[in-house]
Amino acid sequence: MNIKHLISIRLSSFFLATFLAFLISENVLADTIQIDSKDEVLITADTYIVNKDPTTPIIALYHQAGWSRGEYLEIAPKLNQLGFNCIAFDLRSGDSINDIDNLTAKHSKEINKKTRYIDALPDILSSLEHLNNQFPESKIIVWGSSYSAALVLHVSGTHPDLVDGVLSFAPGEYFSKQGKAKTWIQSSSTDINIPVFITSARNEKKNWIAIYNSIKSNQKTSFIPDSKGNHGSRALWSSFSDNEAYWQAVTAFLEKHF
Repeated sequence: MNIKHLISIRLSSFFLATFLAFLISENVLADTIQIDSKDEVLITADTYIVNKDPTTPIIALYHQAGWSRGEYLEIAPKLNQLGFNCIAFDLRSGDSINDIDNLTAKHSKEINKKTRYIDALPDILSSLEHLNNQFPESKIIVWGSSYSAALVLHVSGTHPDLVDGVLSFAPGEYFSKQGKAKTWIQSSSTDINIPVFITSARNEKKNWIAIYNSIKSNQKTSFIPDSKGNHGSRALWSSFSDNEAYWQAVTAFLEKHF
């Protein structure tokens, strides 16, 4: 076999693998749905349901400030590969990312609802109630990014009936200018008794270490990379050279507890 033929085979194999990966990722996105929030806002979400076993754990994915469910276009299919079904929700506080517009935020503005960080709390509660009703045999895991990372901790502490696990990417006390106490998240996190994972960029640990220390759960894990790291769930994007360290930490946590 000559070298040109060998190169041709290797290139063909590479493009075939790439094409198959593309087909898988394209077919993972099963549907875009809308559900009602508690105050008449329509919540838009993308479903990544690949396992029809009714006991398959499902991860509710929430985005960071100024963004949309598009934050999880790359992340959700990888979580599918780890054995989890996912639904990525638009919260009313946000805009657009990865060419995906935040339709929940759009509808909120159309009906004159506020779109501050704190105003997204009803969206999280409504979406979790929906998941518990639709997937009664599944464990429900909440996953937040930046401001929503803080809100999912709050919900995990105050509504334990809705949540079986939580991953929080760069939480903090983001709500003092919106009427909440400076330690609102820390105070509500003390009653968390489920598996918890918290991470962030290296220089953000100071924003959440008091929250982490207040959590009573004996199933809590934190991770800080050796590198500078990145803010929010985007730390897992392949465009960042240190994403693999985050993925290893996330995978270890999920495999251990779910």
